[in-house]
Amino acid sequence: KKVYQTNNKKHKTISVISAGKIAYREMRSGLSGFYVFLVCLILGVGAIAGVGSLSEALNTSLAKEAKTFLGGDVSLRLIHRPASLKQINYLKKEARLSEMATMRAMAYSAKGNIRTLVEIKAVDEEYPLVGTVILENGKFNNRLLKKIGGTWGALVKRELLTKLGISLGDIMTIGDTTYKVSGVISSEPDNAISLFSLGPRVMVATQSLPDTGLVQPGSQIRYHYRLLFKGDVFVSSWKKSLKGQFPDAGWRIRTLDNATPSLKRFVEYIALFLVFAGLTTLIVGGVGIGNAVESYMQSKMTTLATLKCLGASRETVFAIYALQVLTFSCFGILGGVLLGMTFPYLADFLFGHILPTKLVLGVYPSKLLIASMFGLLTTTAFSVWPLAQSAEVPAGALFRLTVLKPKFFPQKKYLLFIFINGVGLAALIILFAVNKLFAVWFLLGVAGAFLILLVCAESVKKLAKKVKVFNSMELTLAKKNLYRPGSTANSVVLSLGLGLAVLVAITQIQSNISRQVSDSLPNFAPALFFIDIQPSQIKKFDQIVSKVARPKEYRRVPTLRGRITRISGKPVEQVKIAQDSQWAVRGDRVLTYTTDAPTETKIVKGKWWSKNYVGPPVISLDSNLATGFGVGVGDSIDINILGRELTAKILSLRKIDWGSMRMDFAIIFGPGALEEAPHTYIASLQVEERLEGKVESMVAESFKNVSIIRVRDALKSAARIFSTIGTAVQSISYVTIASGILVLAGAIMAGRRRRIYDAAVLKVLGATRGVILKVFLFEYGFLGCVAGVVAAFVGVLAGWAVVRFLMRIEWQLDVFMMIVPILLGVFITLFLGFINTWWTLGQKTTPFLRNS
Repeated sequence: KKVYQTNNKKHKTISVISAGKIAYREMRSGLSGFYVFLVCLILGVGAIAGVGSLSEALNTSLAKEAKTFLGGDVSLRLIHRPASLKQINYLKKEARLSEMATMRAMAYSAKGNIRTLVEIKAVDEEYPLVGTVILENGKFNNRLLKKIGGTWGALVKRELLTKLGISLGDIMTIGDTTYKVSGVISSEPDNAISLFSLGPRVMVATQSLPDTGLVQPGSQIRYHYRLLFKGDVFVSSWKKSLKGQFPDAGWRIRTLDNATPSLKRFVEYIALFLVFAGLTTLIVGGVGIGNAVESYMQSKMTTLATLKCLGASRETVFAIYALQVLTFSCFGILGGVLLGMTFPYLADFLFGHILPTKLVLGVYPSKLLIASMFGLLTTTAFSVWPLAQSAEVPAGALFRLTVLKPKFFPQKKYLLFIFINGVGLAALIILFAVNKLFAVWFLLGVAGAFLILLVCAESVKKLAKKVKVFNSMELTLAKKNLYRPGSTANSVVLSLGLGLAVLVAITQIQSNISRQVSDSLPNFAPALFFIDIQPSQIKKFDQIVSKVARPKEYRRVPTLRGRITRISGKPVEQVKIAQDSQWAVRGDRVLTYTTDAPTETKIVKGKWWSKNYVGPPVISLDSNLATGFGVGVGDSIDINILGRELTAKILSLRKIDWGSMRMDFAIIFGPGALEEAPHTYIASLQVEERLEGKVESMVAESFKNVSIIRVRDALKSAARIFSTIGTAVQSISYVTIASGILVLAGAIMAGRRRRIYDAAVLKVLGATRGVILKVFLFEYGFLGCVAGVVAAFVGVLAGWAVVRFLMRIEWQLDVFMMIVPILLGVFITLFLGFINTWWTLGQKTTPFLRNS
């Protein structure tokens, strides 16, 4: 028994060595049969490695420049009110302090009646603590903001000069005072990460703000305090000490570890979409990998049968070709990694001027390793099946004229390996995803798309068997080509269908976002918003607006800001809040109070308070927010308003359509709680576009402190951002389609030997070149149409799911972008089929007839 076991181990060792030698000799013949395999792998791995490297380069840059973006070691912010003298003195004990205020206001040109909304940043002598303000016309100096000859200085973005029609050295008016443009801002160290603004920047001195008359009780003004510690300070301990000293201050505190939270989330989510698009590219490429391996093994059937005749076992045959596939996959993965490494450099070269920060260029091994693992798992998942099938070729096949691919399942051990591989790939996707739930839905979506496409391809083949075609030899032959042995139906529908489905999904999502921010505007959205209306101004303001607007088109409500601190008695840090509701606790929220429910209010739970309500504070809460918070009617929410903590009971839940752009609030207070707090009013007005300028002029002339927001202009800015994002995501979808086309071309070319043989037989039987061309084009055109139709269905379904459940906006089908993939699918398959057929018809028939 021991002798048998020893001999068996020696035999296995010899088999592995022999398999390696044979595999090496076969690989010396070149890359024939593996070109599509390699390109698919390079594209897929390259897309994932590239997106990962680019996002890591950007995140590394954000971390490296965190102190510059933050403006110091710590940044504190208060709404409506500045810090007290006691608080200021405490902050100065261990750090240099820079005080700053930001707000929105209207700027007027002194040359004419031109006005525009601007973002004011009022800075002190210490600004900036970190970094440098870069000007177009010289070096930054705080003296540029000083008051000279009765006029304050101001630094502005060039966009403002264009809007107001002024130049460097000209005068503009903000509120009750005038400013001389003393410089043009190129960049600000602490504003590089701003993704969206309603107007161009104007930098002024803090001392000039009182002269403007804009600082009123309840004004929408933010006070920022940047600290640069004098020595080594343990920030977490300092934060704890600050909260202990001023527990009700209502600070929003940011430190270096969360200096740019909004941009970081933005980068993560864009990277999320791009990585999943890259994964789709890799999975589409996986189909090509499987096709390439299957085609290669089909060309080796005689060799396989010969090896079996010489005594090679299934395992030896499998090992010979598995070693080849793994070797070539290593080359493909290496090529993909090298391609991915270039993404940050390419992005820096093409888009460096518009990126929020200078990328930290370099090699990011962790991202490259992850991409390599994805590539290896995808390769093995798609190649083991054809390898295992081919290992079953019997020795007797050597004596047959044509060796066909085995039609039985691989052995159980190979099926188990494929299953484990698939689970590993899925686990890897979920493990490295920012949004785990989205990753799960992505996997289910891909599995569902595969299943739908395969079922449709098989259904087409079964239907082709049953359908009878009369009076057309070309259609009859094309129909039979769909279901005969070696049919390319599955490969064509899968490869092209997946690529087109990704394109449809992305274009449908883009179309819905664009419609949300533009097309729906004329129907029901307000044309103008007015902010910072003082209580003493509301009577006159109402009179002015009533001259041009009907009551139902105009709405005015009181507003102030507050920060959610507790949910059902627990600090927000200890509450598990749904991801889509976390925005509500990241900063201050706009609040209002009212007695009567707004006309568009839809209460889904609870009831509205009575008109003469008197009692403890009560609120009406957004129903989606309540779900995300895990609260309901009867629960409580604590809100810090101007340093005062209010505990409010939830009396009702409302369904809010944020996409309507109507003036609405996540939190509405009942009467009695906020009336005495300092606040201002905001108003919305829906008028015809031709009247917008008239209303704006009337309000601007009467109220210097009121800021006017043109909704159309704001939406155009948002549309530009979405367009840029869409272009980035769509670029990866084009790579997916390119991969799909490559896989399709490989699938079509894989059967060219059989096509040449068929063409030779048809020529002998009297078929003309035109007849044969029609046969093949009918087949390819039909498969392209099927792939396009199924891709349209799958893509629309995926787009609908993302729009409705991830973005939570109204869905509307874009019919045009649903039809395009069908036409594109037919065109691509016809084009590739035509090239392949034309090449096939150019081959001589004599060698095939002689060999047969």
